[in-house]
Amino acid sequence: MAGQSSVKLSELIEKNGLRSCTANVNVEEIKITVPEINRPSLGLVGYFEHFPSERVQIMGYVEYTFLEQMDRDKKMEVYDMLMSQKSPCIIFCRGLEPDKDIISAGEKYGVPVLVSDKTTSDLTAEIIRWLNVELAPCISIHGVLVDVYGEGVLIMGESGIGKSEAALELIKRGHRLVSDDVVEIRRVSGETLIGSAPDITRHFIELRGIGIIDVKTLFGVGSVKDTQSIDLVINLEEWSRDKEYDRLGLEEEYTEFLGNKVVSHSIPIRPGRNLAVIVESAAVNYRQRKMGYNAAKELYNRVQRNLTKTEE
Repeated sequence: MAGQSSVKLSELIEKNGLRSCTANVNVEEIKITVPEINRPSLGLVGYFEHFPSERVQIMGYVEYTFLEQMDRDKKMEVYDMLMSQKSPCIIFCRGLEPDKDIISAGEKYGVPVLVSDKTTSDLTAEIIRWLNVELAPCISIHGVLVDVYGEGVLIMGESGIGKSEAALELIKRGHRLVSDDVVEIRRVSGETLIGSAPDITRHFIELRGIGIIDVKTLFGVGSVKDTQSIDLVINLEEWSRDKEYDRLGLEEEYTEFLGNKVVSHSIPIRPGRNLAVIVESAAVNYRQRKMGYNAAKELYNRVQRNLTKTEE
């Protein structure tokens, strides 16, 4: 499944507490299609070659004071050219009030003029962050996503193998559920994948023989989380006598989503194995590796040193 190709301007307004000065422009019909923003400094001096009209336009203190110094006829000309670019909106930061002429030009061309009380840098960072998530490439996969010690662990495997049961045990042990059954994965950068649950199944777990469980209601708000980066993949599979499983972990395996690689482990399932403890151990071991300690390499080095001593 592809990610959203656009988001409604009204969602951006609600998310950032923006105030509209153009009451006659319907923001529900306006869509944002790119996650970048633009400060139209060159446009204010009349240069509109290569103007990124598809971006949200941000007016900071510098642009505002520059406009104040212009005579009205020049400003009217600039406003007309700026609004004719048909950008999704123009936002004035720091609570700066736009003049009546730019509001009139906005209503003429159907471009909303908005005001934010946030500083220019804060608003810019928040808009880019939010749009990067909302417009990121997205796929849906079958699995369970849990926050274990701050690491996002995606548990995958065939239907009925015990993914939800493992997640429930992890929740009882103090960890947090992000999504059961279906996980929506968004690629927000070349390094980061963010997982979340579809709205309809958020905070629910399905247990065969029992039915649907509302985790938030049963275990409290501290047992659930809306989004989580995906740091580790656990593949559950039926144990097979004919297959050799990694017993040292010297070489890491990876699973790829949307072009990003995530460290993965294949865990064979046999009666008596405590999946929750295994997942916890995998998460802690992954965190240790990120901090520079690799238990497998430490054991390998010890063996090598011991062999060297023996040969001497």
